[in-house]
Amino acid sequence: MQLRIIASGRLKSGPERELIQRYAERIRASGPQIALGPLSETEIDPKPFKSRAAESSALAAQIPDGAAVCLMDERGKALSSRELSDALARWRDDGIRDACFVIGGADGLDRTVFANPDMIVSFGKAVWPHMLVRAMLAEQLYRAVSILSGSPYHRD
Repeated sequence: MQLRIIASGRLKSGPERELIQRYAERIRASGPQIALGPLSETEIDPKPFKSRAAESSALAAQIPDGAAVCLMDERGKALSSRELSDALARWRDDGIRDACFVIGGADGLDRTVFANPDMIVSFGKAVWPHMLVRAMLAEQLYRAVSILSGSPYHRD
């Protein structure tokens, strides 16, 4: 199952980009043995969109048919790393080919566009910049892969 981060905003080179690339490489190395990965990113430029709905529609257009959809939103559920890995395993075992993690822009995601996501996840009550959310998400996806592959990276 391919893992996809679909985000509003362009992430330039720098420490966040390096972290995402590092975790993507780790997923590429260890994910295939458990049918997860690779991790890819799709970015949209938010500047042309005049509304949250238009921006959300552009993000939604990047989601392949039949994909599992996880919205990243501060009002979502705070999952443990194990709960996230369980969700990935369940989707993979159900034959879903793509797991898409959607990160909105400064105004968030329009819930009328994403009426029925498979999950809504929060990294806590704080609001995080999209570049940090991407880096934290990439790490958590790698952690989920490591949990499912039995790697010692994650310790309970």
